[in-house]
Amino acid sequence: MFQFETKQNVCEVGGVKFGGQPGEYPTVCCASIFQKGDRVFEGKRKEGFDEKRAEELLKTQDKLSEETGVPGMADIVANTGKEFVTFIDFVTSVSKMPFCIDAWVMKPKLEGAAHCAEKGLLDRMFYNSLTVWEQDLETEIREISQIGVKHVLLVSFDQEDQMPSGRITGTQKLLDAIEKVGAQFESIFVDTSVMNGPATAICGIANRMIKEKWGFPTGSAPSNGSYMWKKAREMWGFKGWSASDAALEALSAYLYHDMIFSGPMAGASRIMPAVAMADAFLATAVFSETKRLPVDPNHPLYKLFPEFVDQLKTL
Repeated sequence: MFQFETKQNVCEVGGVKFGGQPGEYPTVCCASIFQKGDRVFEGKRKEGFDEKRAEELLKTQDKLSEETGVPGMADIVANTGKEFVTFIDFVTSVSKMPFCIDAWVMKPKLEGAAHCAEKGLLDRMFYNSLTVWEQDLETEIREISQIGVKHVLLVSFDQEDQMPSGRITGTQKLLDAIEKVGAQFESIFVDTSVMNGPATAICGIANRMIKEKWGFPTGSAPSNGSYMWKKAREMWGFKGWSASDAALEALSAYLYHDMIFSGPMAGASRIMPAVAMADAFLATAVFSETKRLPVDPNHPLYKLFPEFVDQLKTL
């Protein structure tokens, strides 16, 4: 269950490593900032953002990462290239965490990537993302390759086949397009597209299949499922909903997710401890099967349960 015969790739973005065999590295939490509805926007988005609040969000995630051993990244969401310039410059002035540029359409993403190239930030940035529904996919691949983008996320989803097999088909389509263009990237990892909370299990199974076939690091956005579940708030209020959100993120971390898109950065204080426990849980399960402990010395199992690790070493 916890050992793939296929060689597993390990990606490194901005000093953060993820991928490999299950349990070797902690799950990366990539939390969004500047997304629609983010409270850093006091009024209308065009009027600017609350820099103090944004800085607090970034520094809180950095602190939680240091305390838990769970790496944090920033999912920088923007609508225009101009916004990306502002947001990227702000994030990188406050924190050293890696980040991605996230937009619905190609043009602002390309402008954001170009700005990162100008600023010498391509080692810290991954491109979010290449998708199967982009109508001009080959142009996008060619453009980011020419910019010098090193790290790329593939979003694999087949509307005609929403089972795990569809994610395999989607991934292959994107890889075929990359090969056709002749582009090469330092890192490729795959997001298997969440539809709702329980369907995140399909992502986990798809991730396992992708890791078996190609060895790519994999992930998804469980938070999409949590935040779509409005009824939970109506039934149980924020506390009940937040418990289900943390549980979904933790379950995903256990089930073949090297990275999770964990939702708004304001939720980091509940998500990162939950993921830390899931990572320690997974690492212990891996040890019981393989007698293998995590590769990353900063793994939550070592960071939070050192006495237990000492016991495991005697078994």
